[in-house]
Amino acid sequence: MTEIGDGQRPLNTGTAHSARVYDYILGGKNHYEADVAAGDAMIEVWPALPVHMRANRAFMLRASRYLARECGIRQFLDIGTGLPTSPNLHEVVQAVEPGARVVYVDNDPIVLNYAQALLASTPQGRTTYVHADMRDPDAILGSPEFRATLDLGEPIALLVIGMLHFIHPSDDDHGLLRRLLDPLPPGSYLAATIGTADFAPQEVGRVAEQYASEGMPMALRTHEEAAAFFAGLDLVDPGLVQVHKWRPDAGDEQVRDEDIAMYGALARKPR
Repeated sequence: MTEIGDGQRPLNTGTAHSARVYDYILGGKNHYEADVAAGDAMIEVWPALPVHMRANRAFMLRASRYLARECGIRQFLDIGTGLPTSPNLHEVVQAVEPGARVVYVDNDPIVLNYAQALLASTPQGRTTYVHADMRDPDAILGSPEFRATLDLGEPIALLVIGMLHFIHPSDDDHGLLRRLLDPLPPGSYLAATIGTADFAPQEVGRVAEQYASEGMPMALRTHEEAAAFFAGLDLVDPGLVQVHKWRPDAGDEQVRDEDIAMYGALARKPR
């Protein structure tokens, strides 16, 4: 079953948006001139950016498959979904468990406009979409779509992939994440990736400047700062590492450490 929680929304195509820039750099088709210009400018200052973005998405696919196959998780809340790109989260987890349920959340109208056509669940499972911002956890957790799709009596995997570097400390970054995690039952999981300049500070710093010039300021974090998001949770081996080092598959793209500016981890909420 596939459900959408809202209708079409008007698009601001004259301003770059992180989800559409991501789509462009990954080779997608759902973007506009402003997104192309922004993406090209970022790649010019850091040519490894496409490699970095592919590694971030590959982490999401591996982590979600691990959650479904090894942890028995059947419910998923994906914050900052981005534009649908196959394989999507629901395709990965429903291949393991056809009855898995997924709630996608994003605040970009273009994601909403494409979701109806591209997010098709298995008959046994369920997918739905909530048009909301991570900065408003109550709008997400209180939405009819969330409440009708996920059961707070059973563990839920919260995925926050490629989002936290757009959430600044001034936005109460840790508080926002806790407000999403706290209502989830023990045995739930957090999978997150967090931008860093630890490995290529000059190049990544220039990318951050480009994002800021497009109205998308970033907060890049050290390993210690990234680890703080998982405080009180039980990290799954190998812990918090660059995303390409988290349980890589044999066929994964081979990359250099300096080409990856993202930490990633999976952690369990203790019982």
